[in-house]
Amino acid sequence: MELVKDRHVKILDFLSSNKTVKISLLAELLNVSNVTLRKDLDDLEKRGIIRHTHGFASLEGADDTGKRMAFSHSIKRKIAKAAAGIIEEGETIMIESGSCCALFAEELALAKKNITIITNSVFIANYVCKYPNIKIILLGGCFQPESQVLVGPMTKTSVESFFPDKFFLGTDGFVNGQGFTGRDHLRVETALGLAKCAKQVFILTEAEKFKRRGAFSLIQLDKITGVFTDDSIAKEAEADLLKNKIQLHKVPVVEEKIMWRHYPGQPPFIFTEKAE
Repeated sequence: MELVKDRHVKILDFLSSNKTVKISLLAELLNVSNVTLRKDLDDLEKRGIIRHTHGFASLEGADDTGKRMAFSHSIKRKIAKAAAGIIEEGETIMIESGSCCALFAEELALAKKNITIITNSVFIANYVCKYPNIKIILLGGCFQPESQVLVGPMTKTSVESFFPDKFFLGTDGFVNGQGFTGRDHLRVETALGLAKCAKQVFILTEAEKFKRRGAFSLIQLDKITGVFTDDSIAKEAEADLLKNKIQLHKVPVVEEKIMWRHYPGQPPFIFTEKAE
């Protein structure tokens, strides 16, 4: 299972740099047979992360959350695994939508801790529903097809009967001294409603998001228990979090270098290698 997951990470890293890659080329780079690679691609396609047809794998046509999951995938996977480490056996938690959150839900499933997940994300529900040790409670609401998330007053009402200890959500940006931000008004309002029901609130995001700013306030710093991110976080943002007594969990980012390869009859192919 771990070997398969490592291949999936590499496939998504390749696709995030190139968007479309020939399947025979991917098989060569991963040193696996075309049959093995097609099984990997079938699995990723069923989860809505990629598409593959006519000898090529591509991010074009993938689900919105799945496509975003491919970018900085290895970092997001590390963040998800770190966050899964604070969850206890048999715990009930709440997860909002987003690529980091989807990977976090999968890490919980792989850890086999018999977790119950309350979520407003149809994508996350579909993404982990095949795992037998995960119980999913899907909240109601107005369906947003692009992100496959349920939002609005019905979602906030349906969560009022739950009292999870921990709530995990992603973010679109950050404002120093204020807090995290989002791009979609309905999703922001829904996330705020969900946060009110939880004892602790955690943000899962790659450090790149601290350089961006969404149009709407998602959640203020005094409402946040902890943040899981990577160690490339800006010093000013890190100081802001620590000043507000927020638990900061940083995963290491392995330095990589961009490599180019040329193949007859194909455009240059970009991939990354770990720097020595």
